[in-house]
Amino acid sequence: MALFGTIVNGICIIAGSLIGLFFTKIPERYKETVMHGIGLAVILIGLQMALQVDNIVIVLLSLLSGAIIGEFIHVEEGLNRLGGWIGSKFTTKDDNFSVAQGFVTASLIFVIGAMSVIGALDSGIRGDHEILITKGIIDGFVALVLTTTLGFGVIFSVLPVVIYQGSIALLATQIENWLPKPFLDGFITELTAVGGLMIVAIGLNLLKLTSIRIGNLLPSIITVGLVYYIYQLF
Repeated sequence: MALFGTIVNGICIIAGSLIGLFFTKIPERYKETVMHGIGLAVILIGLQMALQVDNIVIVLLSLLSGAIIGEFIHVEEGLNRLGGWIGSKFTTKDDNFSVAQGFVTASLIFVIGAMSVIGALDSGIRGDHEILITKGIIDGFVALVLTTTLGFGVIFSVLPVVIYQGSIALLATQIENWLPKPFLDGFITELTAVGGLMIVAIGLNLLKLTSIRIGNLLPSIITVGLVYYIYQLF
């Protein structure tokens, strides 16, 4: 079953978020310090991924093209509107921003990264769900902590996670018929580096050192494939 790992990942996020709701009343200083710890860990994960880069030019062009597309179509604004719309169904108007913030932050953390892509590919190509199950356990703990600081908007991040990883897993069942393995391996390496840099940006935002519009960088996840393909032609 190609979607088994994705389903487990989603269940872990929901479980972690629900458990986190019981710890929302802890003192603010605890939440702040815990969030700083998460931010530092997220930066470390991102750096480990980014340092796997084979060709920095591909990564740079992917980020530049993705940023231009993202700013043009206002991806970040769209994500915030989606989070606000979801929040409006469950909260008062004054709480919508916090719900949107929780949704967007958690979605970016859970969706961006090598484990999402590689895990989904493994589920689809080989029927091996170990990576996504491991990711699910990590996401569950992160969801728990994020919920204590950002509120229950975190739980809605399960939607983009399931859709994103599920789509990749289903496509992966046919991907070997379309792409040669050497190309696929190289693409995953560059995608990992691009995703890693965005994860570093998430960590910096969590530490409140920057206010990078990470959502507007998300198209880079797509443009890296095009840039890598053009690079291979030359």
